[in-house]
Parts: sequence; structure tokens; C-alpha cells
Amino acid sequence: MPTRLNLDTLRRHAVARSLFTPTTLPKAIEKLGGFVQADPLRAPARAQDLTLRHRVKGYKAGDLERRYPRLDLQEDFFINYGFVTPQLRALMHPRTARRVWDKPRWKLADAVLAEVGRLGDAHPADVDAALGHGPVKNWFGGNSRLSTELLDGLHYRGRLDVARRDSGTRVYRLAPEWQAHPDPQAAMDAMADVLVQKYAPLPAGSLSTLISMLFNAAHQWQELRRPTFARAKERLAHARVDGTDWYWPADEDPTRGWRIPGQVRLLAPFDPVVWDRRRFELLWGWAYRFEAYTPAAKRVRGHYALPLLWRDQVIGWANASVKGGALKVDCGYVSGKAPREAGYKAALDEELQRLAEFLDVRR
Repeated sequence: MPTRLNLDTLRRHAVARSLFTPTTLPKAIEKLGGFVQADPLRAPARAQDLTLRHRVKGYKAGDLERRYPRLDLQEDFFINYGFVTPQLRALMHPRTARRVWDKPRWKLADAVLAEVGRLGDAHPADVDAALGHGPVKNWFGGNSRLSTELLDGLHYRGRLDVARRDSGTRVYRLAPEWQAHPDPQAAMDAMADVLVQKYAPLPAGSLSTLISMLFNAAHQWQELRRPTFARAKERLAHARVDGTDWYWPADEDPTRGWRIPGQVRLLAPFDPVVWDRRRFELLWGWAYRFEAYTPAAKRVRGHYALPLLWRDQVIGWANASVKGGALKVDCGYVSGKAPREAGYKAALDEELQRLAEFLDVRR
């Protein structure tokens, strides 16, 4: 008898297609659509590392940053900030920005570009020391250096590349000149397909939200949002399940019997399996929220709670930290207690051992 398409099959599809057999770092990023979201918080490791550890053989915390200068990747903004392949980046540039710079601002920016060209690889402190632009108020009300703000803006506009990071600080170099894509609609369709490849299966509301977010990547084509959404719905596979329309790549079959190993996995808050909160609540029946920026007194699950996946069920969360060179993990459960299923305790212990090895610390 054919497998029935329901939330159970969609949930298995979501987990199995994203948590593929670990492979090389370049191949893993390609399978993730050519984009890995980044986040600067380290609790107990950065989000990009926590995402890649499940998908790259022998991955250690910090491997992406260490290998970055030798990888065919660039830091850039897609639907949010992260690491992108050249093929994906070429779909977005040259792009405009929401904030239009006037002539005086461009004069300052051109001076920054000239200084980066002179330095070759330019640390923001060196650019600021040469130009002496001084401090400015940033978008969240704090103080930053004008040179740093201009470097960020030039990077977003595709005029600068990130050559590497020095102690977490971006070091820039001039970017090659971009050739505009000859067919903007084809570029938007390709970027929409990247999102579906990364986050499917998607409820209709999430598909619409993601395509709207593409205009962070290609602000110059914002008038194409509606046709891009309509074209995506036409070419993707689709079904209505429990009153919600779901979409996924046309060459995939959610009912084909996806294998789910008996594993526990502690996922990054931005892991593709749990990234879309609307989908999360439909598939797992409870609300997960990222609380790092929530006042401590209002947190429900913790500063950097990692969703806890057992087989194909997200059953709780864990807060992990390293103290005195040893890993400390506290788990919480939606039901209020740990599962009593055979194999769970051993599977959790194996995951904590994998996490300790990834962090290079003691259990």
C-alpha cells in the first residue's frame, strides 16, 4: 500500500533530506543550496559550525573560518548574512541597497575603496587610521567608526570581498566588477529554487515569506516578488495537508520511505531543519523561539537553546556550555521529562560525545 502523504511523511521528508550523509565541506554547502547562515554568537559554537558539524565528515568548530581563504566561497548577504558560493553570489550582484547614498557619501566611500586598493588586504582599523573618518551612530543607536560603516555598505553593494577574518574581524579586498544578469526573472527563479532546496518542504506562507526576503539579496528587482512567488508555485510539487498548502522540489517524493536513523542531534537555532518557525510549529506542534536577545527574566528555554532532535521528532532543547575545558549540557523536554524509549539514553550520550569532540573538549 502506498505511503499516505500527511504531516508524519512531511516531517520525515524535512529531516532526512536536510540531514544527509556527511560529506566534504564544499559538497555539504552545495547540498545546502550554496548558502550557510552565519551568526557571531558562540554558545557553545557559532551557528555555521553547529550546522555544518552534522553534514561534514570530521568537522571541528572553526573549520569554516580556518579554511575560508582557500575555499571557493564568499561572505555575503543572501536572505540573511552567511557564506555563499560564487554561482549564487553572481545572481545577486550588482545590487542596490535600500539606503541610497548621496554624492557626499559616495565621495567618502570612494576614498575607502582607494585605500583598500592601496592596502590590498585591508583591516578596518588600518582604513580608519589612514582616513580618520571618526565615529558615527549606527543603526541600533550605538557608536561605530564611519570607515567601518562604509566598508560594510561597500561590501553589501558588491564592491568589496571578505578576504579572511583576523580574530573575528573582516579583512577586505576589492571585488571584481560585476556583470548584471541578462534575465532578472531567471535570476530570481534560481534564487527561489535555492531557498526551496534548502528549506523544503515549505508551507505556502513560509514560501511567500522567503521569496519576500530575497529582496535583501537583490533589492534592485523588488518588483519581481509577486511573479517570482507565482512561478515558484507553478513549477514546484504541491499538496494540501491538514488545511495547509505545502511545496517541495518537483523531483522529490515525500512518501518514498526516507530513512531516519535512531540518533539524537542538537541543532543550531538556524539549522535548516528548524529555521522556519511556522513550519516548525506545524511539524512538531510546539513553538521554538531564539532567546539570545530576550531579557534573561523573560527567557523560557535559555540564552541559546539548541533544538533536540530524536529520530524525526524535536522533543526538547539543550543549553550547552564549556567550563574548565569540559562540556556541560542541560536538557529540557516539551513533555516535561526525557523519553523512556529504548535507545534514547545511549543515543543522547553518543551525541554529547560527538559534540565534545567537535568542540575539542572533555565530556
